Amino acid sequence: MTMIKIKLVKSLIGRPEIHRKTVKALGLRKIGQVVEKNDTPQIRGMIHQVDYMVEVID
Repeated sequence: MTMIKIKLVKSLIGRPEIHRKTVKALGLRKIGQVVEKNDTPQIRGMIHQVDYMVEVID
């Protein structure tokens, strides 16, 4: 299974609660933090929901 790297690039302050929970579920806490996740449709959907706060690194 392929892996993707996800980086938090914007603050969670002032964001909707559901988006903050999604970012937390992805395992991101601090700006600049990078996590590696399996590339699944569920993870892609989570990234799509908060795409304005995260960046996918190739």
